[in-house]
Amino acid sequence: MAVTLEVTPTRKRRPLVVGHLDSPNISDTKLIRSLFFASQELSHMQPLRFILRRNSQSIIRKVKVLAAVFDELLRSHMVYSQSAQLCFEEMNIVMQRMKTLIEDCTRSSKLWLLLQIENVSFSFHELVTDLSTVLDILPVKDFNLSEDAEDLIVLLKKQCSDSIQFVDPRDDDLRRKVTDTIDGIKHQITPDQSKLIGIFNDLGLLDSASLIEEIQRLEDETHDQIDERSRIVAASLIGLVRYANCVLYGPSTPSPHPDFRRHKSLSEANIPADFRCPITLELMRDPVVVSTGQTYDRESIDLWIKSGHNTCPKTGQVLKHTNLIPNSALKNLIVMWCRDQKIPFEIYGDGGVGSSTPCTEAVEFTRMMVSFLIDKLSVAEPNAVVFELRALAKSDSVARACIAEAGAIPKLVRYLGSDSPSLQINAVTAILNLSILEQNKTRIMETDGALNGVIEVLRSGATWEAKANAAATLFSLASISTYKRRLGRKVRVVSGLVDLAKQGPTSSKRDAFVAILNLAAERENVGRFVEAGVVQAAGDAFRELPEEAVSVVEAIVRKGGLMAVSAAFGLIRQLGEMMREGGDTTKESAAATLVTMCRKGGSELVAEMATIPGIERVIWEMIGTGTARGGRKAASLMRYLRRWAAGDTHETAATETQSIVVPTPSRIFNPVL
Repeated sequence: MAVTLEVTPTRKRRPLVVGHLDSPNISDTKLIRSLFFASQELSHMQPLRFILRRNSQSIIRKVKVLAAVFDELLRSHMVYSQSAQLCFEEMNIVMQRMKTLIEDCTRSSKLWLLLQIENVSFSFHELVTDLSTVLDILPVKDFNLSEDAEDLIVLLKKQCSDSIQFVDPRDDDLRRKVTDTIDGIKHQITPDQSKLIGIFNDLGLLDSASLIEEIQRLEDETHDQIDERSRIVAASLIGLVRYANCVLYGPSTPSPHPDFRRHKSLSEANIPADFRCPITLELMRDPVVVSTGQTYDRESIDLWIKSGHNTCPKTGQVLKHTNLIPNSALKNLIVMWCRDQKIPFEIYGDGGVGSSTPCTEAVEFTRMMVSFLIDKLSVAEPNAVVFELRALAKSDSVARACIAEAGAIPKLVRYLGSDSPSLQINAVTAILNLSILEQNKTRIMETDGALNGVIEVLRSGATWEAKANAAATLFSLASISTYKRRLGRKVRVVSGLVDLAKQGPTSSKRDAFVAILNLAAERENVGRFVEAGVVQAAGDAFRELPEEAVSVVEAIVRKGGLMAVSAAFGLIRQLGEMMREGGDTTKESAAATLVTMCRKGGSELVAEMATIPGIERVIWEMIGTGTARGGRKAASLMRYLRRWAAGDTHETAATETQSIVVPTPSRIFNPVL
């Protein structure tokens, strides 16, 4: 498929607003001064340097003529007719559109502009046509201009009326070179390096930094496109630039503190509560609505339903049906937020960059680049190559598939035990990025030494960042239920995550808690986490990471039985404080945890809760002003307190019959039967 875009058909002139635009309340002098300053600003703009240079120069030259005319009008202090004022206002609008077009072209991807050269050239021509229309009806004879100024206007009118749409032959030739290169990739023709150098030199992309910036601009264009064909074109161009950057300038040398850190969405960004899945507390990638009206991430709610549940996790209501309706509005908001935060977000699943089906050219470019990097591993400094693989694996699913298919995972595993902190971080983060693709999870789990290598980094990595990335890798692998059980059976995984949650900095603790929460969804794993001290670790983090820590305690208590309730006994007062001071999600989790503990623990646990100062007021506030789920949990807590106060110890829903040993000497309380 050729990647050239169709030229937009010739359109009619945009109708002038004369007779329809209400004249603003502005003096003639201020209006002319505004036009003069606008024309001066536009006149001093630099023409586009590498493509569309002639088009932009033509516009700027014409505005310079207008600036001279407005300068004379400004010194004349005339009073103008209403028709003249309306013409001036329309001229001001045209000049603002000229300025905006040149600025947009300056900020845009050069390759993207090049492939749309005819469309953009038409936009320049359209502005000249609109200016010509205004000049045709401008009452010049009423202005008492000098002969020189009148001659300038006559000359400008002739230039505008004689103007035709044109594409610079140099630009057209450069576009042909780009499209021929991309079309050759479909036939697996490796681009000639000298031709690549020529193309990018002509575009002014002269070094690795400028190519990386061009990739970012192309990715922005991808997000802006609404049709599949344009996304495929953008994907092809991104593949071309990535390949050229790697082949022409070699693997990037990672800085000691790279400015892109993995998992910003988990560790650094303040994710709005509405963008988090209520099940995993993670940023939703594919939000869907269930029959109760609640929104969840598709993967999480689908797993919930397939596990045999027929209720809404958040409200507890029975689902009338299991159809999942895409929440497109919320997804668009999440995409825009991620873009503002510079967080990668794959909008269109595993098909490739911005496309539901893989783009042939982008796939071939990526394969060539991966092959080049794998070959470099044996001859170049490994840290730079692994860093490049890490960055490529972060970009999209096509890259993740190509890297894994090329056999990179066993090679990356070798560097997990490196003495170089930077190389270790790059290796474990590359594996993390690869694990995002579903089929790569199996590849990683089945590669000799891969899982043990990641676990070892978790336990004894050279930096907290490496440990956190190892925890995030385990979180990713555990999204498959069979791997969740397998990972939970490994003592080193459980102890490593708990140790990281106890000792790490805030961002690392968050990754540890998220991984623990995922593994704790498997009931058989919970006991091991309790024995490793996860409840105490979470309690210590209530102030630092309230949402994540309280959610972990809720999951442990819900799945863990009497031993978990006993371990959490010392957190009752802190949970009451979280109900008072936390955010909505934290309050819900704290209340739900206490409800579960009261149900399983019996009257003495309720008595302990009753000693929390002001607990009844907190509960009443949650009932009245909290979320729907929070209100229901708070109402349950109030019922437990009233029954305990009335001395009724036989109305709870506890099913356990054995006693719970509270972690304080000689205190035993019996569950209410």
